[in-house]
Amino acid sequence: MPPTIGEITVPRVSPHLLACRRALRPYRGRDVLVGLSGGPDSLALLAACAAEGVPAEALIVDHRLQPGSGDVARAAAAEAARMGMAAQIRPVEVPRGENMEAAARRVRYAALGEAAVGRPVLVGHTGDDQAETLLLTALRGNPAGMRAVSGQVHRPLLGVRRADTVGACRELGLRPWSDPHNDDPAFRRVAVRTRVMDLLAEITGADPVVPLAAGADKLAEDDALLDELAGAPTDDCAELAAQPTALRRRRITAWLHARGGAVNAATVAAVEALCVDWRGQGGVAVGGVGGARLEVRRVGGKLTLIPKASD
Repeated sequence: MPPTIGEITVPRVSPHLLACRRALRPYRGRDVLVGLSGGPDSLALLAACAAEGVPAEALIVDHRLQPGSGDVARAAAAEAARMGMAAQIRPVEVPRGENMEAAARRVRYAALGEAAVGRPVLVGHTGDDQAETLLLTALRGNPAGMRAVSGQVHRPLLGVRRADTVGACRELGLRPWSDPHNDDPAFRRVAVRTRVMDLLAEITGADPVVPLAAGADKLAEDDALLDELAGAPTDDCAELAAQPTALRRRRITAWLHARGGAVNAATVAAVEALCVDWRGQGGVAVGGVGGARLEVRRVGGKLTLIPKASD
């Protein structure tokens, strides 16, 4: 273990950092871009890159959605500098719409992909995030897990616990930013994290994150294979109707995701009906992008995304 990371002294005994470092060892010698929010997960990810000698640059995406977001971005850049790691801040514009979280995520990953210039984009999702994702997607009728590698996006910490990322920051004296949204139970993910997980632990007498994350990992592996079998997203209704249901639905899901549409079991089923049970029905509302409400209609045998008429 290196005695220092930039100007930070590394304790000889730092088990939490070690857990993060082990996850980064496959990236030794590979140029990567780290998505840095300033929170403990992404700071620990960048620290592990530094400790393992991974050639990493950090990108801090400032969504400018909250007062003081620029200060948060500059503080994250300062922590990266303390680790001797290069960081840049990129302000972005998030389209106003019904699902601000989804719009911010789409803009963030677009900025990361553009800045990466072909490099892997490393983000700091942990095993706890994986478990929460399984529960949240199941509640939307489409249980899924995050993939360790999804195109350009890599999640090396999926096998690492949140306690390790928080602990690594503490071992190194890093100063992570605490997003107030992460303590607001009005957000469904926070409620799952702070209430549901504790209840499951009480019911089972064990840590629920481990089996939930393992199940999510298996689902992600299955999804990757089924996506390959399904083929690229398409708007061709006849082509979609000819496929088995499981493959057709994931192609529709991918098509909606690529266009920023809302994806849940009911939406996918309704769009599917435009292909397999066409009776001249009207469009399917799929949320909004940039303040415009959108719907999917069947036009000339093709799925078409168009502005939704006002009620």
